[in-house]
Order: sequence, then C-alpha cells, then structure tokens
Amino acid sequence: MSDVAHLDTPVGPLEIEAAHDAIVRVGWGRRRDPSPTPLLEEALDQLRRYFAGDLTRFDLPLAPAGNEFQQSVFRELLAIPYGETCTYGDLAARLSTFGQPIGQACGANPIPVIIPCHRVLSAGGLGGYSGEGGSETKIALLKLEGGFPFLL
Repeated sequence: MSDVAHLDTPVGPLEIEAAHDAIVRVGWGRRRDPSPTPLLEEALDQLRRYFAGDLTRFDLPLAPAGNEFQQSVFRELLAIPYGETCTYGDLAARLSTFGQPIGQACGANPIPVIIPCHRVLSAGGLGGYSGEGGSETKIALLKLEGGFPFLL
C-alpha cells in the first residue's frame, strides 16, 4: 500500500508517492487522492524549499524501482551536485558502459527532480528528459539550479 501527496510547482503539479517508509515515485499530475503521511509532508517541504532555491540536497529515504544497473545509475545521479551537470558519456565511463544504456536508465528514473536525471546532458547539448514537458522542464530545472549558465 502506498500513500501520495501533491504539490504545485513551477514545472507543473507533482504527485509524490511513498511506500514502506520511502519515496518511490514522483510524477506529473494527480492520479490519486492525497493521503499525506509525515514522510510525504517532509518531502513536500523539501520540494517547496528546492523550488524556492533554499534547498540544494534532498534528505529523504528513497526506494526507486529498477534493476541492478538502473540502481547504479540512480546512485551516480544522486552524486551530481546541485548546480552542476555531467554527460551521459561521463556516467558511462564511470560505470564501464555506453551512453545509450545510461540514457535509458535516466528515462526510467521513477523519482525525477529528487534523483536529478535533469543534470545529465548529451555531449552535444541538452539531451532528452522523460518528465512532463520534456526538454522545457529539464531547462527549467537547470535554470533553477544555475547549472546551465548559457541558458540563463
């Protein structure tokens, strides 16, 4: 059984889902009625502070679904500091793989924004983003963090 909470943000309405005392999903829209818990209230508070520019690192228990490789990519994503970016190739080199599987794992990230897949760029530019709004949302998140200065 999982619980959800909702938050209106500059990148659209988010639905945050928790199960077994961990955040398991962040998605766009509102699919279920809210059932806030103390953990979800903390997640909402941290997301509000992030979007206000007052929080640079989330401190929440996370349990993203994914296979072993995807989990390794999610760990690497969490290590990218606020306001910084890297390329799919950079992550591929760290994990002894290729850029395409890194991109696929980023696209499968069930906890975007908190697990910052928006901080990963292609070698030649922006790259994709699987969240609502695609590249526009990625750009908005990067601008918020100051991590893509030539867009500002």
